[in-house]
Amino acid sequence: MQKLHLVMGGRVSDPQTLDFVDLDKLDLVGVYPNYAAAEEAWRGRAQASVDDAEMRYVIVHLHRLLAPDLED
Repeated sequence: MQKLHLVMGGRVSDPQTLDFVDLDKLDLVGVYPNYAAAEEAWRGRAQASVDDAEMRYVIVHLHRLLAPDLED
């Protein structure tokens, strides 16, 4: 099974949480075929917004959501 990863981010209400303020304004960076590619995309966006504490980017393991019973 392909191990897809989604990189996304947006403004959060508290930098310690993943409570995104406006879901209509989420930055959907892209879907990547492996963790290394997703991490590279995440790192670029996260570093570009490093001075804005309310911006948060994450990597979502889509393969874990699509097939939760399969092991990595």
